[in-house]
Amino acid sequence: MSQSGSLFGGILLVAGTCIGGGMLALPVITSLSGFLPSMVMYLLCWAFMAATGLLMLEVCQWMKDESNLVSMAEKTLGAPGKFVAWGVYLFLFYCLTIAYVAGTGNMMTLFFGQALAGWKGSFVFILLFAPFVYSGARIVGPLNTLLMVGLGGTYIAFLVMGYPYVNPENLKHSNWLLSGIALPVAFTSFAYQGIIPTLSNYMGRDFKKTRTAILVGSFLPFVAYMIWEWLILGIVPTYGPDGLAVALQQGENAIQPLKNFIQNPAVFAVGQWFAFFALTTSFFGVTLGLLDFLSDGLKIEKTASGKLFLCCLIFLPPLFIASVNPNIFLTALDYAGGFGCAILLGLLPILMVWRGRYHLGFDSNKILPGGRIVLALLTAFVVIELGVELFNIFVR
Repeated sequence: MSQSGSLFGGILLVAGTCIGGGMLALPVITSLSGFLPSMVMYLLCWAFMAATGLLMLEVCQWMKDESNLVSMAEKTLGAPGKFVAWGVYLFLFYCLTIAYVAGTGNMMTLFFGQALAGWKGSFVFILLFAPFVYSGARIVGPLNTLLMVGLGGTYIAFLVMGYPYVNPENLKHSNWLLSGIALPVAFTSFAYQGIIPTLSNYMGRDFKKTRTAILVGSFLPFVAYMIWEWLILGIVPTYGPDGLAVALQQGENAIQPLKNFIQNPAVFAVGQWFAFFALTTSFFGVTLGLLDFLSDGLKIEKTASGKLFLCCLIFLPPLFIASVNPNIFLTALDYAGGFGCAILLGLLPILMVWRGRYHLGFDSNKILPGGRIVLALLTAFVVIELGVELFNIFVR
């Protein structure tokens, strides 16, 4: 048995994976439903994603060595599972990359004005930060730590400075029928299951302790999102010429409309830096993961030329799409959660555990209590979420 990592470290690993750029989209995408319906929807999403995380941990018990999602799917679901996992993984990570390239481009415009409007902002951001991805995790690691410190510091500062601007009247609006619209983006914002094989090995394959890290670590983002939702929806009204509904139509993040309701430039500046840290940390996490995935899947060695080719595969398509549609941030996150996270991190763990428990006879402790009924209910939730996503695309 390898030396076990600390429970606190495991909790932070899960929480840090969840919290990122999706946080900037949540208040905008939930604005039509209002504060209370959003809280109920967040709680449901947390419970579902925590459950599928525990199912993923159960699958880890059946693996002798550290495995990724694709190899886990192949062992439990065969070649079809491997093919689906491979395709959905690519779809999810490219959608996220497109979202973060577009989002960081918009942030560059906020910082530097029209000189970096449109595709120019995304291009300059990639020009500045893609070399770190090319250099690999050894270089990105220390930089990402500094960015995470900045993320935490600006989050706390923004809460303290923004609190006096909250108008309780803005929080009374509610429309329960529209609360499901935000499900896809919420799925993205609570996603962490991809790191569970790494987490399991970090915790020395102590599955009881890893289970605690998953439950607590995934609950911390729920608390952070709840406070964040209260702050943004309390400051910016849903309706009106500069409200969140307008930001939703224009594909903006939650920080951009604040400038119309907060007269203190310092508060808006802190909000801008928070958005920058959130988007950049997410950008690094997603693109590094995509680089490793493409290197392994396409059998491209990480030589100088190999990494250059991989970086072109990673950055050029999203840059082109973000240039054609600079306001694609919310849409890309919606597709990432509505299809990518729902299938890869929601449905896939359910199917892997169902087949492992009841068809392949894998012997292990049930990390998630319950049997077929619980798995069926979780599957029904995924089907509902996919239905919501299809409704958002073809009906709304």
